[in-house]
Amino acid sequence: MAGPGRETRGIVDAPDLFTRVRFRLRDPAPALRPHLEHYWLIDWDLPEPYTSHVVPHPSVHLVFQRTESGGEAEQEDSAEVYGIAQGLFSRRLEGRGRVCGVKFRPGAFRPFAPQRPVSEWTGRRVPADEVLTVPEHGQPASATARTVLDPADEDARVAALDTYALSLLPAPDPQAELATELAELVRTDRSLLRVDALARAGGLSVRSLQRLFSAYVGVGPKWVILRHRIHEALQRAGTDPEPDWAELAADLGYSDQAHLVRDFTATVGVPPTAFAQR
Repeated sequence: MAGPGRETRGIVDAPDLFTRVRFRLRDPAPALRPHLEHYWLIDWDLPEPYTSHVVPHPSVHLVFQRTESGGEAEQEDSAEVYGIAQGLFSRRLEGRGRVCGVKFRPGAFRPFAPQRPVSEWTGRRVPADEVLTVPEHGQPASATARTVLDPADEDARVAALDTYALSLLPAPDPQAELATELAELVRTDRSLLRVDALARAGGLSVRSLQRLFSAYVGVGPKWVILRHRIHEALQRAGTDPEPDWAELAADLGYSDQAHLVRDFTATVGVPPTAFAQR
């Protein structure tokens, strides 16, 4: 089982969150891995409310959620598609609850919901039944929620997620594969700091790249590049008590330190120095 140390970049105050909730990451079935990054499982039972904050990745999520406000009689299950949140994502947790989430790879969601561009869902939470195509011999997400959320055994929840996601498995889509490849290139190649350089890497014009990302990723390539910069800065601020912000700004391709500070503050809500001190 993967622990919370794997790919928690973007979670603000992750150590504090992990003292309050049980958080795990699990791998999907091999056939799903070209499309899905991982499943994320959270359980909580809180004596008082807690608000978590995340600087989102350029990924769409399918979220099965259960909240309990007073026992099983007041239990509520839901299945929603979370489009990419462009600002800081904040979520208030209270009482008891459980989430089983599916994180799609950037660019890989469109084949599962081919009727509309992924940008249609950006900044929105939508009932999954309104978004996902119901398989011919399958069932809608809302009917799957209880099957996913009921088991006390974590492996059983992962198996239920696999069964549902495999029932949705789409035909190959070369455009989705290209969008996923380019989004992954932004994440792994720190030298790609400009949209025109990414377009050249994909053999596309800048306009074609922008259309591809709108249709398959949900945000523009510039946004993806900037978001990975902020994730890097957030990680540095969280691990280095006295980071060299001017050096980091240069490493991340900013023209100056002030530009990095503006982007960081606008996204996270506090300046990087204040975040590092906290």
